[in-house]
Amino acid sequence: MQHVLSVKNLCKTYGGKIAVDKVSFKVSQNEIVGLLGPNGAGKTTTINMILGVLEPNAGTITIEGHDIATQRPAALERTNFAAVYAPLPGNLTVCQNLRIFGLLYGVKNLSARISALLGEFNLGEFRDKKCGVLSSGEQTRVCLAKAMLNNPHLLLLDEPTASLDPAVAKDIRARIREFAAKGTAGVLWASHNMYEVEEVCDRVLFIASGKILLQGDPKTLPRRHGKKTLEELFIAVAREPLTLEGEFP
Repeated sequence: MQHVLSVKNLCKTYGGKIAVDKVSFKVSQNEIVGLLGPNGAGKTTTINMILGVLEPNAGTITIEGHDIATQRPAALERTNFAAVYAPLPGNLTVCQNLRIFGLLYGVKNLSARISALLGEFNLGEFRDKKCGVLSSGEQTRVCLAKAMLNNPHLLLLDEPTASLDPAVAKDIRARIREFAAKGTAGVLWASHNMYEVEEVCDRVLFIASGKILLQGDPKTLPRRHGKKTLEELFIAVAREPLTLEGEFP
């Protein structure tokens, strides 16, 4: 199976404090991998290093074989990202935002691509509205449309449905599953919503104190570690990470 993303021995420190500690994992084509852990565990730092926003102290990141340290343009042109904490410029309209990012990514037939995404994410009525006046849920949908502009081979999502109502969130999950299944892309999905993770992810990685402690199928992993639900396992990882260290296969 071909890997879209390969992370090996990734490390990041801030002022002597270890944020990410020798993290290694892979994301394959057609796979959705959940990155789980409590606040401060290292999830967002890891994602920001994959995006090239942060430079690791050690380790390697390759996207479809392109090392982000030495082949950054080739690696990042295959990648896109959406997160609730990274809204698009509020003084630009929905269409303007999508056009600017489409130009940055060199998207061909951009007008047609924007029209298709406006329809796919039910944003047609907002195309000429400034993003800053949209509701949080509407802004999230614009961010997700932006993340799909270049048909990324690696899609990074950080709490992508946190501000959506249940019906819209369900639709977005279905769209992401379809996206991962129909092409050659892989998805790395960070979330605190254990129901969502169990529904959409093929595999999960539990990270705490900067280390990956557990991984496996979200539907069977809890029972392997004596827990009834993924939420119970999440709480155990958050409260007692040291007791689980060493159980990682």
